[in-house]
Amino acid sequence: MELRAAVDEFTRHLAADRGFSEHTVRAYRGDLDDLVAFAEPAGVSEVSGIDLELLRDWLWKRSNDGLAKSTLGRRSAAARGFTRWLARTGATDADAGARLRSPRPDQHLPRVLTRPQLDGIFGTLELRAADGDPGAIRDAAMVELLYASAIRVSELTSLRMGDVDRERLTIRVLGKGGKERVVPFGVPAQRALDRYLIARELLLDGRPDPGTVFLGTRGGALSTRAVYQLVAGLLADLPGSGPAGPHTFRHTAATHLLDGGADLRAVQELLGHASISTTQIYTHTSVERLKKVYKQAHPRA
Repeated sequence: MELRAAVDEFTRHLAADRGFSEHTVRAYRGDLDDLVAFAEPAGVSEVSGIDLELLRDWLWKRSNDGLAKSTLGRRSAAARGFTRWLARTGATDADAGARLRSPRPDQHLPRVLTRPQLDGIFGTLELRAADGDPGAIRDAAMVELLYASAIRVSELTSLRMGDVDRERLTIRVLGKGGKERVVPFGVPAQRALDRYLIARELLLDGRPDPGTVFLGTRGGALSTRAVYQLVAGLLADLPGSGPAGPHTFRHTAATHLLDGGADLRAVQELLGHASISTTQIYTHTSVERLKKVYKQAHPRA
């Protein structure tokens, strides 16, 4: 089988049969396109030419190009998934990537906002919405919900009107791999949502309703890019390292829950993590915060 055609078929399989999100399929596609771009100049255009040596050479070259360990790890995972699928479908005789190992990623703790920082952000959003601007009212509701429910930005933008239970204070979200879960939210988020749902009619302005909860200024479904831009602006002047995107509110909510005594398994369920090891990074964050407070406050630290 021709290598490029195999990549096309594999990514279709991920979307149609495995239920992977568009974002995940796009990431697989980018990584495997890079493998093809490396393999073809080396004279490999058929899947039969994919072997462990080629895969290792590819990762070694990209490492020398300066790719981060996390990116190299993702690319090796994409290659393993691809070669495993090739072997299972009979396109190749053996799984060439079975013994391919990922580099150990550098450990980076997620960015977590302090409570005063959160208060400042919500205060800013309330001031912007004070004059009744529907876009500002929407922004306040989105950030309240991101922090209250710890959902992903893709789950926020794909949230539909029928997914919100305003009486029970829950939302139904479709997470990674098409897994559905029900997530609670609090009274401040409820108030912000109630106010927004009135302003939402102004954003629609008589146009057909796309059914998603959060709308853009032209009445269509809001893009994840718009949410990233909003959050980046809110976090731009705040101290702290790490990415300044919507995931910051997810990280912050998870850490605050654990700081408040929440059970790790309950937080795992809330976040929609398949493995509890993914959730455990937030316990590390809590410990780091505790160490910092200890060093500042304890007389014999």
